[in-house]
Amino acid sequence: MGDLNSAETITRKRRSTLSSAKGSSFQPLSDSHAAASPRTSLGDPNPEDESRDRREGNKPKGDKWRPKNDISARLSCHKTQQSLLSSSSGYSNYRGVLNWCVVMLVLSNARLFLENLLKYGVLVDPVQVVSLFLKDPYSWPAACLVIVSNVFIVVALYTERQLSKGSFSERVGFLVHFVNLAVMLTFPPAVVLVLPSVTPVGGAFALGIYTILFLKLYSYKDVNLWCRELSTVKARKLVRSVSCPTPHHFHRGEHKVCYPGNLTIRDMYYFVFAPTLCYELNFPRSPEIRMSFLLRRLFEMFFFIQVLVGLTQQWMIPIIQSSMKPLEDMDLSRMTERLLRLAVPNHLLWLMFFYWFFHSSMNFTAELLRFGDRQFYKDWWNSESVTYFWQNWNIPVHKWCLRHFYKPLLRKGFSKIASQSAVFFLSAFFHEYLVSVPLRMFRLWAFTGMMAQLPLAWFVGRFLRGNYGNAAVWISIIIGQPFAVLMYVHDYYVMHHKQEDV
Repeated sequence: MGDLNSAETITRKRRSTLSSAKGSSFQPLSDSHAAASPRTSLGDPNPEDESRDRREGNKPKGDKWRPKNDISARLSCHKTQQSLLSSSSGYSNYRGVLNWCVVMLVLSNARLFLENLLKYGVLVDPVQVVSLFLKDPYSWPAACLVIVSNVFIVVALYTERQLSKGSFSERVGFLVHFVNLAVMLTFPPAVVLVLPSVTPVGGAFALGIYTILFLKLYSYKDVNLWCRELSTVKARKLVRSVSCPTPHHFHRGEHKVCYPGNLTIRDMYYFVFAPTLCYELNFPRSPEIRMSFLLRRLFEMFFFIQVLVGLTQQWMIPIIQSSMKPLEDMDLSRMTERLLRLAVPNHLLWLMFFYWFFHSSMNFTAELLRFGDRQFYKDWWNSESVTYFWQNWNIPVHKWCLRHFYKPLLRKGFSKIASQSAVFFLSAFFHEYLVSVPLRMFRLWAFTGMMAQLPLAWFVGRFLRGNYGNAAVWISIIIGQPFAVLMYVHDYYVMHHKQEDV
């Protein structure tokens, strides 16, 4: 009997111990663990783990599913919501659709390339690429033109030095700059038109270099003029010029220059090679040259230039040669068919050229010179208006037009419409300048195409919005360029080959 009472006493003690353990928690071994996990008891599970387990469909640890809540969840499985493809859903993640478009584009172009390869064979010839730049291996007129451009650079620097010292008056300095810039625009075309040894590709390359230098030296002239005007204001008001920052604007280790300390050969040629058209006394600089970034851009430059040359020889040239017939010998359907055949390779090459020039080449140059401003383009592919496209696909040119052409016209009292029209007129002039002179024929197709952007911009901005506007911009890019190419090909054929066929 006594043994039975002692056994009951032991059983009660064990039950009381287990019941007390249910309400207590295991204490961690260290204080840091206790601070990191304040609620890790057997009877009180972590609510974050419990909610995560419920979302993942797992049974929470240390707890049971509640039958009442589970049944209520099973009773209702619908809620008010929109389909993903509806505009009111707010859904915008179409990455899979974009990947599908890329795959379809690659497959369709691969089919066209395979048909081209079976029809024409391998047409890539590196020797022919050299002949595009040189007719005579011992005569390099385009390269000589580029070397002669240093004369105009030195004249601009010398003129600014004389102006800073007061040796030239502002009127004399303006006259020297005007003559220097005017000769820059007229001398290279005269050489290209007079010398038959200049090839169209070589002439276009030389004229492109001179056009860039023209815009750079114009900006150089303007900025130094503004610095002299600010120096005059500083002398009158006894304040520091904006062209020379105050000491608290200096960063540690940086060297800032003030006018006229910027008028050096080193500063001038840094600006000449920098990937910008707008001059500043103190450009933003990156802290160091990243060799991995530099080598990646260099690899992209070599890779894409070979792809561009290969696709041009293999794909573009056969289509152009097959299109070399007078328009009067083709009906409308035949002309449309050739235009569409030319649109796909032309647009693909244009996109590759954009990436090669504005991303790979300009980033390579900027990294090599530690040039800090790398915004060479914006999201022009999302353009919903023609104006937005022209403002964002070529940022260096847009900055120059805004700083040195558009805003000065506004300050002189011109309206916004007149100023915008003047900007398009200037762009149309240089487009025609870079095409007609190397081809030695003046047909104004490029000029007309650029000026046609004005009514197109008005129409798209007024009647089309959102995706419709973006589609209109893409159609103008895809169809407009090959149409101009087709017109120049037709005129070139009429001038050089029609009499031979007769």
